[in-house]
Amino acid sequence: MSGVAPSPAVAAVLERSASGGSLGRADGLALIGAPPGELPAILEVAAALRDRGKGRTVTYSRKVFLPLTNLCRDDCGYCTFKRDPGQPGARTMELDEVLAVCEAGARLGCKEALLSLGDKPEARFPEHREWLRHRGYRTTMDYVVAASRAIATETGLLPHANPGLMSERDLRALRDWNVSVGLMLESSSDRLAGAGGPHELAPDKRPARRLRTIEAAGRAGIAFTTGILFGIGETLEERVDTLLAIRELHERHGHVQEVIVQNFRAKPRIPMARHPEPSLDELRRTLAVARLLLGPDMNVQAPPNLSPGTYPALIASGLNDWGGVSPLTIDHINPEAPWPHLDALEAATTAAGARLRERLALYPEYIHRPGFVPGPLRDRVRALVDPAGLVPDRTAHATI
Repeated sequence: MSGVAPSPAVAAVLERSASGGSLGRADGLALIGAPPGELPAILEVAAALRDRGKGRTVTYSRKVFLPLTNLCRDDCGYCTFKRDPGQPGARTMELDEVLAVCEAGARLGCKEALLSLGDKPEARFPEHREWLRHRGYRTTMDYVVAASRAIATETGLLPHANPGLMSERDLRALRDWNVSVGLMLESSSDRLAGAGGPHELAPDKRPARRLRTIEAAGRAGIAFTTGILFGIGETLEERVDTLLAIRELHERHGHVQEVIVQNFRAKPRIPMARHPEPSLDELRRTLAVARLLLGPDMNVQAPPNLSPGTYPALIASGLNDWGGVSPLTIDHINPEAPWPHLDALEAATTAAGARLRERLALYPEYIHRPGFVPGPLRDRVRALVDPAGLVPDRTAHATI
């Protein structure tokens, strides 16, 4: 691998990682701030650590993406998903529409139903409170639970809900019908909520509140997906601190099944439309640091539709998962970024010396762990996977 020999400080960190040692904050800062010429050495060790824990298998989940409601009480500087009542495109999906999309996805081989929505819109919009009341729901969370149950019992798909901040009571209500639940931490930096920051008008993005949700999921025994959104104005130090905050919660509860490393993308109508995007090298460095800080056993993902044409480079940076890919629905959070065709994703993964395999919304490690698979879904989960906890190969090559 090209590049210069790492400095003694970086070399010592890489040697400790290669020897199985856990890295601390100072180590992460040394890696994230290393000169560009030292990046190849960092990537090499990160990829070797991934190989130690995950081998050369890169996974993905075949899903439908359900934007249950795009109403949200927050206003983030980088979001194109959120709408207010009356704005063009503002909508909440009816339950029969949710089920119709899931049934269509099931016919195309999908296993996961991803429910994504804005945070507590009923707290801000009386129109949404009335919409819920008219259908017999008190809160948006009540509707998410009902939709999850209907999906699980009527369509055969496995729900994975991302409904924003959740209390422990919310999480326990979701638990029976969701094989996994998610909430992006995004950043542990309170500074980003200051004047002019991307989270200034987003009360639900306060780091302490999001960390409480992730910890509550651990207490409830829920396999959890979280991650960082980088390039939104955080410092390199704050990026490391965010990864370490996730690691600390996982070490306490063992429930974080996946960490997403998501790069900011500028879009025309957002307040941050002119904010610079992270470079490919910055994405690769952040992926590698995530792998090195989180260790060989963590599932580390980068969304493939946000970095098209870079797949071998991302695999060489230490990731082992591509996240959800849909044959039916767009990425409603990033509608300008189409999912890769599965054949192309498989070819790029193979070109990088790895093997593409389909997984469920619940990662293999959690399928046989006591307490993590909801009782009502246990038989279905186990019927969908092989002894390794992955979907058998015969379904991995269906076309998208």
